[in-house]
Order: sequence, then C-alpha cells, then structure tokens
Amino acid sequence: MDKLINYLKLDKQEFLFQFNSHPNYPSALAFSDTLNFMGARNDAYELDKEYWDELPEEFIAIVDNSFSLVKKTGTQYSIYSDKAKTLNKDELYKKSTDFILLFEKENAKSKSVRSYKPFIYSLFVLIIFYSFINLAWYETVFNVLSLVGVYISLEIFNQKFGNTSAVIGSICGGDTATNQTVNSCNKIINQDKTNILGLKFSDFSLIYFIGITVLGLFLPSASFIIKGFAFATVIAIGYSVYIQALVEKAFCRICLLIISVLVGQLAIGLLFFSNPYFDINTIILSFILWISAFSLVLYVNNTLNEKESLQKSNAKNLRFKRNYDLFKKELLENEKITFTDSETFSVGNPNSRLNISIISNPYCGFCKDAHKIMENLLEKYPNDISVQIRFNYSPENQNEKLTGLISDFMHIYKNKPEEEFLNTIEYWFETKDENKIKQKAGNFSVQEDLSSLINMSAENRAAGLNFTPIILINGYQFPEKYDREDIYYFIDELTEDREILH
Repeated sequence: MDKLINYLKLDKQEFLFQFNSHPNYPSALAFSDTLNFMGARNDAYELDKEYWDELPEEFIAIVDNSFSLVKKTGTQYSIYSDKAKTLNKDELYKKSTDFILLFEKENAKSKSVRSYKPFIYSLFVLIIFYSFINLAWYETVFNVLSLVGVYISLEIFNQKFGNTSAVIGSICGGDTATNQTVNSCNKIINQDKTNILGLKFSDFSLIYFIGITVLGLFLPSASFIIKGFAFATVIAIGYSVYIQALVEKAFCRICLLIISVLVGQLAIGLLFFSNPYFDINTIILSFILWISAFSLVLYVNNTLNEKESLQKSNAKNLRFKRNYDLFKKELLENEKITFTDSETFSVGNPNSRLNISIISNPYCGFCKDAHKIMENLLEKYPNDISVQIRFNYSPENQNEKLTGLISDFMHIYKNKPEEEFLNTIEYWFETKDENKIKQKAGNFSVQEDLSSLINMSAENRAAGLNFTPIILINGYQFPEKYDREDIYYFIDELTEDREILH
C-alpha cells in the first residue's frame, strides 16, 4: 500500500486515517471511498478475467490478498504491493480476485506535510564538515559512523509508528527470494519485548548514537568517555546477537548493520584513542548530555504513542459517525421543507435529483466555510448535484449597501456564466468589499428586480430558517449532530439513495 499511496501522491497518514475510520473498513468499498475522498477518482468493478485484456495499462487489483497497483508492460505485469514483483498473465489471473479498481491519477491531491528530515540532514552535513576541518581522519570516521547509527536508529524509531522506511526495506531486501529476511527484520524489530519506561532496545540505540555524536564534536578531550562507552557497547552487541541467534533464530540485516557500526567504533577507539585523559568537567557534561538525550527520546516516544492511541480511538469513533445508515436516519427525522422557488441563484446540474440548499447571508462570518463546501461539491460532482443559494434578505430591514450587493449578485447571475457567479460569491467572502463586487458587475447602476429573492427569503422565514448558515439536502435540514464538513463522507451514498432522490 505504501508504493500505491506514493504513486498516487497521497498523504499516507491522512489516507490511512480515513481508510481506518471508514464504516466498512477494511473492505474494498472502504478502500475505493477513501481514494475518492482523497481526490483520486476511481470506479470499482467485479470483472471476469476474460475481459482483463481490455483494461488500461494501470489499475488496482487484489493480488495475494493485498491491494496492489498493476502496471501492464507487454505480456508482463509489474505488481506493486508489500513488495514489487513481476508476473505473467496466467500467474496474475491465478493470484487475483475479480475485483478491479480503475483510477484517475491526475486528480489525486496530496497534502503537504512538514518534514523534520531536511533539518536532520543539515545537521549531519554541518557535523561532517566540522569534523573534516577540525579533527583527525580517524576521529572524522568515528563521527561519520555515529551519524550512520543515528540515521538507522531514527528510521527504526519512525517505523514503530507506521512510517515505513524505504532504507530499512532496501537493506532487509524486498524481492521474493529475500522475503524471509524481510520477515526476520520485522519480527526482531517490531516484537522487541524490552520495555524501560516505554522504550524498546532499539530506542536506546538512538539515545546512544545521539549522545556519542555530540561527544564526538569534543574529541580528543572527550576520548576517555567515548572509549569507555565504546567498550560498554560490547554488552549490547552480545545481547543483540543472543536474541537473533538463539531466541528468534533469525538474523536481521539492519541489526547486523548497527552492530557493524558499533564494532567499527570500538576498533577505532582501541587503535587510535591511545592517550585518553580523565577530565571531571567532561564527565559531568557527558552525564547531562545522556540524561538530555534520554529525556528527549522518551518525550517524543510518549508523545507519538499518545498521538497514535488517540488516532486509533478517533478512527473507531468515526466509523460509527460516518455510518451512512445512521446519518440518513438523523437526516430524515427532520421535517421535509418544500420551496416553491428552486430557480433563483441555482447552480450545478438543473436535472439532478439531489439538490442542496444553503441558507446564507452575505455578512455572515460562518457562511464563508459553508459556501466553500458547496463549491467543492460542485467541482467534484458537477453532474450529480444542484445547489441553490438562498440568501436571507428583507428590504425593509436592510441597508443600502446590502441591497446594492444583492443586486450586483443578481446581475452577475443573470448575465454572466455560472462559474463567474460562483467566483464572485467566493471573492466576496474573501474581501467583503462592495465596491469590488460592483466592478465585477460592470458598475451597473440600475437595480435588478429582487422580488424573487424577497419571496425566497419569506419562504425561509416561514420555514423557521432564520439563522445562517443552514444546509438542506432535498428539503431535509442537515442534522445538527454532524459537522457541515461531514457531508463529504456521505455525498456518494446520497447521489445513489433512491429514497432520498425521490
């Protein structure tokens, strides 16, 4: 799934959260709906194998019980799932179900996520540069090995929280021949039973390498402390080899790489750190450093554990909240409201059976977000819905500015394309500048006939729709128990629900 998410340029954490919180998780329906929600438009089918030759070059299938990206190249098929592999047609058909999902890659949207890695890499470069300028060659090699240890330990640390590491995957191996190696890596890393204040054995690797990296900047004065810790790592090396060889009876390549780094540092310490000297100030500073590194890793670990726990709990709660049957029950509990005017300020497909009405006011601060929701729905479902903007307007209670603004809206709606009318509404909520809206309307001086809008506002008041914004779906008021943004999760079902549509 990682390769598929990366290929579609989706945010992995957001995708997994939406997928896990779907009421039908972990079904193919949940997978398809999540892709749709993330902007990767798709259609799912149960298609007999005899028709698969007519499929496009790229599609999603369930191969070996995993959602997989399938890319057709001549007579061969490249399969991207937990690992990449190549199958011929017969092998693909034998290992796949009839489930097929066709997608539009160009519509997929990715949410930009801040990454700490550029900052970490910058620190690595600075440390290496400082070492080359100020330290002996063997001290520089020692510091480079420390940075290798920090990087690998950090990748393992991140993997605890669902962030799959391409580096660990490439070191452990990713093809069928090395599948046992992959399992060994996961088995040893993920099933580490060490627990000291919530930290695993691999977490102490990160703490050690952070501390030894900082101490390496103070060579040669810190060589006494560094050499002592290098000797102490023999215990950690022995414990790791014992777990792999005798307990798990499988060797982990990434663990062996860390052991190699530690052995390399131990060798450098024995061969080149020949004249260490004792300094009480260095010992005190080292003690403070290790406590700081331990506290930092412990804090980050506990914070991420708490975040992960909250996300899992939230995902389970959202499965209940996003259940369409429950939403529909709440929706239909409200009395249906019928309007006589469905034409004024109506946009979208006029022949659609799903109509969304938004009761709004141009000077309502909360209406901006509600209008944005409507615009997003119109953009995503241009042929499936229609939207009517029902401004609350009463001429006897309004000032000249609002009347002029409503008149400009009416002029643009009647005389310009629908897209320009919607852009004007959006522009108004961004700027709240009546003069700029008048300019968009062409500085039209004659006031438009607002009788239809006045009658529409009277219908709103008669139905008790005085507050704004309010959203109605085919005359049913959007349930108060739900956030307005939740409509995104139900719109696909609403467009196909015959009871609602009729």
